[in-house]
Amino acid sequence: MAEKVFIFDTTLRDGEQVPGAKLAIDQKIEIARQLETLNVDIIEAGFPASSPGDFESVRAVAKAVRGPIVTGLARAVKKDIDVLWEAVKAAKRPRIHTFLGTSDIHIQKKFRADREKILQWCVDTVKYARSLCRDVEFSTEDASRTDFEYLCRTIEAVVKAGATTINIPDTVGYAMPMEMADRVRRLKEAVPALDKAILSMHCHDDLGLSTANTLAGVLAGARQVEVTVNGIGERAGNASLEEVAMAIKTRKDIYKGLHVGLNMKEIARTSRMVSKLMGLPVQRNKAIVGANAFAHSSGIHQDGIIKDRSTYEIVRPEDVGVTAHTFALTARSGRAALKHHIALLGHSPGDAQVDAIYEKFLVLADKKKEVMVEDLDILVQDEMFKVPETYKLVHVQILSGTKATPMAALKIQRGKEIIEEAATGNGPIDAAYKCIERIVGRKFQLIEFGMNAVTSGQDAVGEARVRVRSNGTIFSGGASSTDIIEAAIKAYLSAINRWVDAEKKTGKSAGKGKKSK
Repeated sequence: MAEKVFIFDTTLRDGEQVPGAKLAIDQKIEIARQLETLNVDIIEAGFPASSPGDFESVRAVAKAVRGPIVTGLARAVKKDIDVLWEAVKAAKRPRIHTFLGTSDIHIQKKFRADREKILQWCVDTVKYARSLCRDVEFSTEDASRTDFEYLCRTIEAVVKAGATTINIPDTVGYAMPMEMADRVRRLKEAVPALDKAILSMHCHDDLGLSTANTLAGVLAGARQVEVTVNGIGERAGNASLEEVAMAIKTRKDIYKGLHVGLNMKEIARTSRMVSKLMGLPVQRNKAIVGANAFAHSSGIHQDGIIKDRSTYEIVRPEDVGVTAHTFALTARSGRAALKHHIALLGHSPGDAQVDAIYEKFLVLADKKKEVMVEDLDILVQDEMFKVPETYKLVHVQILSGTKATPMAALKIQRGKEIIEEAATGNGPIDAAYKCIERIVGRKFQLIEFGMNAVTSGQDAVGEARVRVRSNGTIFSGGASSTDIIEAAIKAYLSAINRWVDAEKKTGKSAGKGKKSK
């Protein structure tokens, strides 16, 4: 019988630690339900002790999904563990996940302690967690830089104390694949207690080796992988769920007798949802889920694909939920055809959302004449995953030239008000952003701006992504249009609308800037 590799998804915890990727509770639930549809085995929903909001979101996820195990992360502190247990105990299958640094760097520099004190701390922590929950995971933080003999002693002790899963994180992405495989293999041989626990991998991508290290650990005997959708996460990110899963599935000759239980056809949809809700675009050349992952521009490659797809394709796009064929829609296609093609993309909008998408589709179809699958997918996501539009662009007029001072004049709707403002700037987008700040009555620090053509041709749809900072908090925004300046303005408004929404939820006043003329 094939042996299972368990998928532990930490998108909602480690993935959400990316600056600007903070999710509202309803967004976390939406992603968690999609992860359940994807059929992951464990969902790590957050760090409950970090804030009341994170506690509530973890508890909400625990109640919302019934298939996967639901956990969160807790420091090796009784109070943190109590808060975590309170958050996940409503889950059908709860787990406590706690951790403590075991490398000498952590022991000496962070804890200012010695190995024996830390070992006892680990044991006491696991015993307490086990008194609350039968399923306890313990992470030996910075395991890849932990002395091997001490790591063996620690793992042996915490398994005997009741840990059911042992995670050996490559916390700073330091390990090489051959080192990781050797360490896992030696642990399996040297620690008899591991026969009673699952060994787990959690690898970071600081040197670009997170997926390779994770797979090396699996090959050597680990049977749980801690991954994130799109590889997002702290610093350079985590091992990518889609890469690890598809590598095990595709290379059955290497991973003999192993399988993952994912519904692979939900991979692309999950990737798009996480990207949209977190405001983190997926790089075009990203393996499995990038826009170019199944694109062939070389004439030689195209000829090979036409003759036999196996010449240049080791993964079929339809296997991960990517449409294998392009199609075009026009303004004459009609609402029924549009709804049919939306369903083919894997989306299920409500009737009101379909109506809104259809109106935007007609506008785009008039501009482009033919609307491609990528265009339609953007329209659908913009409607389904949008935040409340406190500020909405009504009209923009731009004056710019090599010898002219760039100027922008905007009309912005706020509730029933139409507010007009004009400003000059270093360029048309800078001028437009100054208009918006005057209207809102608040200055924002623009820390990131990006523009991509998400479809091809002179009438391509441009997608703008921005991140702004306000009082130390980062808000992301995105928008798309065939007019790149319009997309840039709408992206900025999207970020500000997220700020307004956050302010309202915390009881602060927001969005009461300039009065209408």
